[in-house]
Amino acid sequence: MTLATLRDVLTPACAQGYAVLGVVVLGWEDACAYVAAAEAEGAPIILQAGPGCRAHTPLPVLAAMLRTLAEAAPGPVVVHLDHGYALDECLAAIDHGFTSVMFDGSNLPLVENIAKTARLVARAHAAGVSVEAEVGSVGYAKGVASRPTDPAEAAALVRETGVDALAVSVGNLHLQQGPEARIDLGALRAVEAVTDVPLVLHGASGIPHAMRVRLARETRVSKFNVGTERRMAFGRALRDVLARDAAVFDRIAILRETVAPMRETLRPLIRAVGPDIQVADR
Repeated sequence: MTLATLRDVLTPACAQGYAVLGVVVLGWEDACAYVAAAEAEGAPIILQAGPGCRAHTPLPVLAAMLRTLAEAAPGPVVVHLDHGYALDECLAAIDHGFTSVMFDGSNLPLVENIAKTARLVARAHAAGVSVEAEVGSVGYAKGVASRPTDPAEAAALVRETGVDALAVSVGNLHLQQGPEARIDLGALRAVEAVTDVPLVLHGASGIPHAMRVRLARETRVSKFNVGTERRMAFGRALRDVLARDAAVFDRIAILRETVAPMRETLRPLIRAVGPDIQVADR
């Protein structure tokens, strides 16, 4: 069994200067592709069920599906609830077998964010589950604006909650379709100076590749969330399948053909930011 917690995979990443990918899962095929890519690169992977995924597929089904993949994988796989906005949802995820949960209290007053996160951490840690929190707010491309992370608020939340990882807002944005984000390294260093946990960047699809590599190797950013670029890769793979055979109609036959290309498009990113491990088939 290689089911892992967020703490299991981020502690060595933070200590050794690499990052683990938190990949947004929308179905069986992309989850299979992500686990296969991590296996090929000898790296851990974090399978994330976000709000959109949970609106489409019930939480118990997601938990069983992702745990099935994790338990069969040769390397560490984290089953993670992404952007849980309510404590009840996070607690339900723990009950269903998620090994990591994110409580997103970023739009709450700091005192309330700390109080709710601390309550969740107590329950989660008692069950052997890790918790990610967010302070500051990561906005959306062409949508809600970001609120940069205040180092003092970050320090207070980490100190008063015992959280395992902290998502920060330092120029990263959700839903960017190209490498347009301008990361404020000074702001990131200011947060690093007053906290001691692995840091997380949501919206990493929009961070230029060279910057992702630099952040992984030179800072305490130990987790990149990548969703938009993965969905775009799936869209390209699906269009290619349909273009090759206009008569194909079987859902399983169509979706099965997306797994290999999605696996291969993810491998270079894992290799670039992940652990420096020599893998025989590279």
